[in-house]
Amino acid sequence: MNRCSPRLIALLAVLAAPALLTACAGNSSGPTPAVRQFPAAALRGEMVVVAAPVITLDGKAERLSPGSRIRDANNMLVMSGTLANKKLVVNYLRENAGNVHEVWVLNPEEARLKRPNFKASWFSFGGGTAADSIPAVPKP
Repeated sequence: MNRCSPRLIALLAVLAAPALLTACAGNSSGPTPAVRQFPAAALRGEMVVVAAPVITLDGKAERLSPGSRIRDANNMLVMSGTLANKKLVVNYLRENAGNVHEVWVLNPEEARLKRPNFKASWFSFGGGTAADSIPAVPKP
């Protein structure tokens, strides 16, 4: 007994073709996202993956945290090994231990936007005098 007639197969192919074409066209060379929204605490730097988890940020040796995430300019997750020895302009966040935990490789539109290279601490742990409320600026 023939369950799939040639007409049914042809009809399914005609119905599925537009969906497949749009899905393939969107993944191949679609436009990069204009500007993503980054966390306020994200810092800007130039990253080079030396040998994962060892990286350099602005020429200083750093480490990626266990479970770190790197997103490319299209916001897709990438492995650190695929970025070896490439200078990339990135936004990044650190974990509590100081290792780099989240990295976003910037597209040209995002790289043009200004972002600080360091974060000042606005917390006051003192007794409430005027001198205690001055933010501490970390050493470069």
